[in-house]
Amino acid sequence: MNHLHLPPDQVLFIRYNPVWYRYLSRDPRRVDELPEITKEFFGRTFSHRIGKLDENIKLVGMLMEFAEMMKD
Repeated sequence: MNHLHLPPDQVLFIRYNPVWYRYLSRDPRRVDELPEITKEFFGRTFSHRIGKLDENIKLVGMLMEFAEMMKD
């Protein structure tokens, strides 16, 4: 297996989690697991994105309430 052919985010994930060097050296087929694990690690899954959107909507709502209070 050649790590040079991995996308940069997967290489970064492996650097943050060195145990994956061992996993991949023992079983190179585990490289197929990396895209999903990397998405989960960096918070790029659909559920993470929905959660971030929800947080942003709540923040905007709070800012609007604050602006309304300041107007009075």
